[in-house]
Amino acid sequence: MTYLAAMRRDWTSNPRADILAGIVVALALIPEAIGFSVIAGVDPRVGLYASVAIAIIISFTGGRPGMISAATAAVAVLVTPLVREHGVEYLFAATILMGVFQIFAGILRLNLVMQFVSRSVITGFVNALAILIFMAQLPQLTNVSWHTYAMVAGGLAIIYLLPRITKAVPSPLVAILVLSGLSIGLDLPVHTVSDMGTIPEGLPTLVLPNVPLTFETLQIILPYSLAMAAVGLLESLLTAQIVDDMTDTDSYKRYECRGQGIANIGAALVGGMGGCAMIGQSVINITSGGRGRLSTLTAGVVLLILLALLSPFVAQVPMPALVAVMIMVSIGTFSWNSIPNLRNHPWQSSVVMVTTVVVVVATHDLSLGVAAGVLLSGIFFAQKVQRLFHIKREVSADVQTATYLVSGEIFFASVHRFIEQMLAERETAPNVVIDMSRAHLWDISSVDALDKIVGKLDRGGSSVKVVGYNEASADIVDKFALHDKTGFELGTVPH
Repeated sequence: MTYLAAMRRDWTSNPRADILAGIVVALALIPEAIGFSVIAGVDPRVGLYASVAIAIIISFTGGRPGMISAATAAVAVLVTPLVREHGVEYLFAATILMGVFQIFAGILRLNLVMQFVSRSVITGFVNALAILIFMAQLPQLTNVSWHTYAMVAGGLAIIYLLPRITKAVPSPLVAILVLSGLSIGLDLPVHTVSDMGTIPEGLPTLVLPNVPLTFETLQIILPYSLAMAAVGLLESLLTAQIVDDMTDTDSYKRYECRGQGIANIGAALVGGMGGCAMIGQSVINITSGGRGRLSTLTAGVVLLILLALLSPFVAQVPMPALVAVMIMVSIGTFSWNSIPNLRNHPWQSSVVMVTTVVVVVATHDLSLGVAAGVLLSGIFFAQKVQRLFHIKREVSADVQTATYLVSGEIFFASVHRFIEQMLAERETAPNVVIDMSRAHLWDISSVDALDKIVGKLDRGGSSVKVVGYNEASADIVDKFALHDKTGFELGTVPH
């Protein structure tokens, strides 16, 4: 597909649905951005202006059309100590450096690290986020009047039943508008957006962080910037993969890394905090019909209009309406098939998925949960591969030569069993041939193991010859092996 065709697809192929979906997302972003500002210990305008800037900029620079990026809790929790100890200006400086790191991550193609994240980890990540999204709504459902529960139930009824009648307008938007009209018209005793915090009025202004340009400043912000960049990219790339699956399309994750960096720098320059992709709002966008970059741009522009011109009206939007939307997101995000699959999938995959969920929910730290899942996946993979080798001993008719046929993968996790099987019994044949034509040596540990085997057999009185290395194994043996390779014959096996 040509560049022009891709731009036409991303911007003009779905304009009506993209615009309507973007409006829904903009309304849902407001309480989220305010809440994340509270977590970070900053004024609500810091989170709201960040969401405006990130959503608008990423619509042009990102690599995943239809994905929503804005201020997020994953980044907010990291900067709380920085704001508390040094002030909000250092947060802006750290966010700029965060963006620089993310741009370099795109240049260095660090998005390829995602290849090591298994499907079980992604499923656990999705389920954990669904649980966290639902748990985040619970404060709005405790110690409230019955009107709140009635409005949430009514909102969910509109969201799920309206699409059976018509899909011309996103049902979450209809739910927000209807419940807002009822709440304002009847003056119902329910929480509103204004209860979350003061909504700023007016447009953000371009400003540089007011911090000294010194090495000391760099020392202060560097650890936070690295952590923010890593967590932001991790959540963005995982969310991009989820949106890929939901829309059955591919994305350019290298561009997404770069785009996230540019967007975060832009957010900091208008007095905003750092952010990344948001799975909740991305799901709202996709389920509301948003597919292209126009939906993300609309979310940012509409949010800006709401803050600049309509903030008194936005302040009156009832929280039960937004809670209903987020409960819908939680239900839609959770991978319900993963529950019966706990019995059908290999137990290792199920353990990885459940561990990811438990760690994320317990710590509210996405990076810790994904790290735990990836680590477990690696351990289980190594355990599986270490068993994928076999050794067969054959003796010549004159009982003078014993040939060991080695097949499979020899690496750090399998070297113990390799040595154990090769030296299980004392070798009595005067000549020993170790045939590696069906084996592969992966690392220095495997070469060291082969050295030990050859040395032990040689000390036992046998003349040892190792043959049949493939090219890759031969290279590593040539560089690191200590045993005598005079009998080495690349790609040949004695008969």
